[in-house]
Amino acid sequence: PRYRPDWASLDARLLPAWFDQAKVGVFVHWGVFSVPAWGSEWFWWHWQGEHRPDYERFVQRRYPPGTTYADFAPRFTAHDFQPREWARLFQRAGARYVVLTTKHHEGFTNWGSPVSWNWNSVDTGPHRDLVGELGEALRESNIRYGLYHSLLEWFNPLYLADKESGFKTQNFILKKTMPELYDLVLKYKPDLIWSDGDWEAPDSYWNSTSFLAWLYNDSPIKDTVVVNDRWCNNCSCRHGGYYNCADKYKPGTLPTHKWEMCSSLDKLSWGYRSNMNITELMDEASIIEELVQTVSFGGNYLLNVGPTKEGVIVPIFQERLLALGRWLDTNGEAIYGSKPWRVQMENTTDTVWYTSKGPVVYAIFLIWPQDSVLELSSPTPSPATQVSMLGFAGTLKWQKSPGEGLLITLPYMLPSPLPPQSGWAVKLEGVK
Repeated sequence: PRYRPDWASLDARLLPAWFDQAKVGVFVHWGVFSVPAWGSEWFWWHWQGEHRPDYERFVQRRYPPGTTYADFAPRFTAHDFQPREWARLFQRAGARYVVLTTKHHEGFTNWGSPVSWNWNSVDTGPHRDLVGELGEALRESNIRYGLYHSLLEWFNPLYLADKESGFKTQNFILKKTMPELYDLVLKYKPDLIWSDGDWEAPDSYWNSTSFLAWLYNDSPIKDTVVVNDRWCNNCSCRHGGYYNCADKYKPGTLPTHKWEMCSSLDKLSWGYRSNMNITELMDEASIIEELVQTVSFGGNYLLNVGPTKEGVIVPIFQERLLALGRWLDTNGEAIYGSKPWRVQMENTTDTVWYTSKGPVVYAIFLIWPQDSVLELSSPTPSPATQVSMLGFAGTLKWQKSPGEGLLITLPYMLPSPLPPQSGWAVKLEGVK
């Protein structure tokens, strides 16, 4: 059936299966904001949209008088950008898809957009097609490629004029936003379009429904492409493909619709900040915890890094991504391709979470129990029940607990002054 350009028809499209099976992705925020590398990727807006004194002082102290935001673009060099190294890192991190900012709200495009003259990565700055180069490297590594794209641009005169008209005119959409979206799709054939910058105007202004109808009906990626829910000022959590709802969204109960939680290694910013502090970064335990909770509730986990202006993913970010990858090497069976179980978490504690694959149930526990006995009250054992632990050979002893559920004797852990890694998964077969 052909999709009509209205939400009733578009929302009825089934999500391509690859997305729910993937579970883990990496988000990359990279652009001219990586040059000042201070505050956040909203640098230009805080500085010249809001005239925040701390941003004005920062520019006065570090740059010559009269500096404009456009002056940062030539310093966005990407000198050290090695797309194959990035792809290898993301693969080792266990990512099944990667989403790159092709254009943030600053309007600078990371490819040679024909409608962004001299404000793109081919005409200025790196003089490279960053979107294309990363895409090639990811596809060689068999990783799905997603493109983030902002519908609005803070300071684009065409956008400001449309806004002034109460969004009755559409010059910005017809001359900038839509040509770029069509160009990205036809040139790079992405697996995912991560829309953003939707919040100021209705879908009638953005032309979102007609774009999505073309995407689903006639585009070269109509059968495989996945999109999110940021297509108009009241679309979030309501319309589109899967739901993002809000940044760092945590539903608390099992949603009925496929969703994704995006989170950032740097808790204060999505873009790179040169002044970040170790205490402001997520540690391995909190990454694993967010991943496990998200997947138990049926979501995908999209973890963000901000590269430097040279194109380096700093070692502390690499270290965190590799820690996630090591954890997934052992426990990925309980994550990739899993489905939520009838119970998502142990009712007595939020440190035990469940996923399932067919009849197999996985219980992922985030804290090692004091006496090395894991008590699970939700699964009902049977005489045929078998328990094993991912990453550990052989089966584990278990017994019915006096109340509900079962008691599992975990393998002996050597005493250590350091807290053990976080998160282990037991595999339960023959339970209800």
